[in-house]
Amino acid sequence: MKLKFFATYRDITGCKETDVLAPRDVWALLLLLGERYGIRIRRMLFTPDGTGIGENAIVLVNGMSIIHLSGKDTQLSEADVVCIFPMVAGG
Repeated sequence: MKLKFFATYRDITGCKETDVLAPRDVWALLLLLGERYGIRIRRMLFTPDGTGIGENAIVLVNGMSIIHLSGKDTQLSEADVVCIFPMVAGG
């Protein structure tokens, strides 16, 4: 599975993209990333109580927001491309 990082996530991980074995779902992927990259990424990915995806994390699977799929329960496969963005604002 292809995993792409953008903006602050790219800074934290030190890479633009990487290949990983597809876990069962988005939640399992985010937990894996939290273990691999530590507290800085966990603070961005998860709610303060650690039970949900943080409001500033945007996760796309094959170009579709998980909000429009099954949320953190969105199933993953080896053919998927997952993109992770921080929420950004500008003007």
